[in-house]
Amino acid sequence: MFSRRDFLTRTGTGFGMMALAGLMKAEAGGALSPGSPHFAPKAKRVVHLFMNGGPSQVDTFDPKPILNELHGQPLPVNNLRTERRTGHAMGSPFSFKRYGASGLPVSEIFAKTAEAAADDLCVIRSMQAEVPNHEPSLMLMNCGNAQLPRPSFGSWVTYGLGSENENLPGFIVMCPNGYPVVGTRNWRSAFLPGAYQGTYLDTKHTDVTKLISNIRNGRLSSTEQRKQLDLVQALNSRHLEERTTDPQLEARIETFELAFRMQAEATDAFDFNKEPKHVREAYGKGTHGRQLLVTRRLLERGVRFIQVWSGKSQPWDNHDGLEKNHRKLAGEWDQPLAAFLTDLRERGLLDSTLVLWGGEFGRTPVAEYPKLDGRDHNHYGFTCWLAGGGARGGYIHGATDEFGFRTVEKPVPVHDLHATMLHLLGMNHERLTYRFAGLDMRLTGVEGHVVKELLA
Repeated sequence: MFSRRDFLTRTGTGFGMMALAGLMKAEAGGALSPGSPHFAPKAKRVVHLFMNGGPSQVDTFDPKPILNELHGQPLPVNNLRTERRTGHAMGSPFSFKRYGASGLPVSEIFAKTAEAAADDLCVIRSMQAEVPNHEPSLMLMNCGNAQLPRPSFGSWVTYGLGSENENLPGFIVMCPNGYPVVGTRNWRSAFLPGAYQGTYLDTKHTDVTKLISNIRNGRLSSTEQRKQLDLVQALNSRHLEERTTDPQLEARIETFELAFRMQAEATDAFDFNKEPKHVREAYGKGTHGRQLLVTRRLLERGVRFIQVWSGKSQPWDNHDGLEKNHRKLAGEWDQPLAAFLTDLRERGLLDSTLVLWGGEFGRTPVAEYPKLDGRDHNHYGFTCWLAGGGARGGYIHGATDEFGFRTVEKPVPVHDLHATMLHLLGMNHERLTYRFAGLDMRLTGVEGHVVKELLA
């Protein structure tokens, strides 16, 4: 004889248990049911392409020719505060060219992206974070607060809008080979119900049975699983009736059903081999091509928020060897990005999909000691870009100083970026709240303003 807890533990295997933490339903009727925006949205879904580690703005989308003129010389400025000891000016090893009708200047390492979508990009050159450290800057970019445990941006979006597919998670996170810095805190739901937490996938795998643990039951047929699940649900329902209301138990009742349904839907969604050969070739053979092709397939199936990371730890954190490493990293992303944006446009998805590209901060215009071939962290001014979803394409917003170190025109703090993206999704960032600890909490805290110049 064994307890109810033992029974649930034993019978749960094969229901997609990996996803339980990320799929917990907090309300009877389904926490991920499609929600209503505050007003008519431009975007219905979000893709966050995270270049974790901090790509250099002066080597990608914010050219500073004077750095090449001053290469190896001290900058003619005072009080250039950097996290570590830095030296003389470091000119970009990459050439820049103008693309599209907008004449957007882009580095050679993202030439394919620029050729395919320059006029779709809304480049923000005046981003600002709070500190030059990875951990708090990751939390700020992802969760709106650098110090305190808070729900992630993806969790807030799924809380506000739900999901359009009852058979898949509303918020999916892909990162190959392991976790980035601070791990699962980047996609946590914190005080929001567990349904809104991101479901993590290690995309080094291509086999769906390895990509999603326990997606298939090796012992029971679908019919037998259905009978087993009905018994578990009956026991859970009786237990719930005796306790009037129990959000966590209600969540589990909904979760078992969703995990069961995922077996067929997820297997199909993640099978990129069902795509025509020419489509797979357009995205390329690398990991990021595979991730972005799967992302498009998930978007077509109604997943609300997808975050795609460069890889474990902080690959763009190039304190030395920047030319080699930035060229390699950009080379892994460039063709897939071009294919992804083109694919979305041709399928009529780009107008309703908001794409964000960038890292947690940027890098300095001066070289870091002792090797003098890399750049330190820079939170004073850096670049990210938006595409689609109502963002103003072919537009450059704000500016850094002549060296690319500090924002001097139209600053965009992270809270303003979040407020603007929520606006494009049809949500007022001041009204998207959740009652916790006696306060109406929100992603943007007591800050944040919609940057209207970024809107198409």
